[in-house]
Amino acid sequence: MTILKNLLACAAVLLAHTAAAATEVRLAVHDSFDLPKSLLAKFEQQHDAKVVLIKAGDGNELLNRLIISKNQPIADAVYGLDNGNAEKARSAGVLAAQQPESAPTVITLSGMLAVDYGFVALNYDKKWFAEKKLPLPKSLHDLAQPQYKDLTVMPNPATSTPGMAFLLANIGGLGENQAFAWWAKMRQNGVKITKGWSEAYNTEFSLNGGARPIMVGYASSPAAEVFYSKNKKNVPDMGNLFLNGGVYRQIEGAAVLNKAQQPVLAAKLVQYLQSPAVQAAVPTAMWVYPAVRGTPLPAVMKHASLPKQHWSPNDKRIADNRKAWVSRWTKTVLK
Repeated sequence: MTILKNLLACAAVLLAHTAAAATEVRLAVHDSFDLPKSLLAKFEQQHDAKVVLIKAGDGNELLNRLIISKNQPIADAVYGLDNGNAEKARSAGVLAAQQPESAPTVITLSGMLAVDYGFVALNYDKKWFAEKKLPLPKSLHDLAQPQYKDLTVMPNPATSTPGMAFLLANIGGLGENQAFAWWAKMRQNGVKITKGWSEAYNTEFSLNGGARPIMVGYASSPAAEVFYSKNKKNVPDMGNLFLNGGVYRQIEGAAVLNKAQQPVLAAKLVQYLQSPAVQAAVPTAMWVYPAVRGTPLPAVMKHASLPKQHWSPNDKRIADNRKAWVSRWTKTVLK
């Protein structure tokens, strides 16, 4: 009898523990997602939840995985789609028809809650150009001239969000046919293509030991360089080139996915990404600007120069032509 009572008591404890176990909510993100773990832990404590991060590659790889799995989604919510692919996600039925209410933001993203924004542009190695005594290019057309041969690296727009953003800026600023004509010249001028931003920055960029002093990156990268130097630098060795047709404002957002297993908790998580704590962390966690109005910026962001102008086709034109543009770019540059 005593043994039976003990077994029943153990079973009761196990059942109680199971009932009290935190509910899992899955968040699909791109590989650059890097919020402090303490912020995710805070959400978990507030909602008795367990946040499971699903890193799904670069931004466009994330979109492709969401489309392929939309009938049995890999997550409950997504962060990291942007104004270059959010419309495609919405039209493909990836996003839930109803999204939670957004906080007041300085920018908006159709069908999603805006979380952050940044500017994709050309970065350059100041020291390299000073030592070579080579003047900086003043236009994209200059960059295709012989004196800049083999100097540029950029991520592939088929797999990389900043790569796609830069291509959209080209099309928006130069015009479609002129943009692809420019890319044909860049191919002849030795442009190097990488899968993503990380490979371009960490391996190919001359500041990190590579051979390319110009790369497609972010206007906030000089601020990141100073920040990670841990007070060794007061001035970045990296600069920005804001050339006509070479700057794109990228807006990233979060949304509940269609057919989410935990739609209520997913909605709370999406809204949490707009919370003051998360928004304050965004600049030095992912080197973009917070979307929510009134969020203060850290002092180091003074090194992130802001462009006066940016270029892009409208969202519908992007959604209608994105696949064709990537295919045309691939044939022009890689095949």
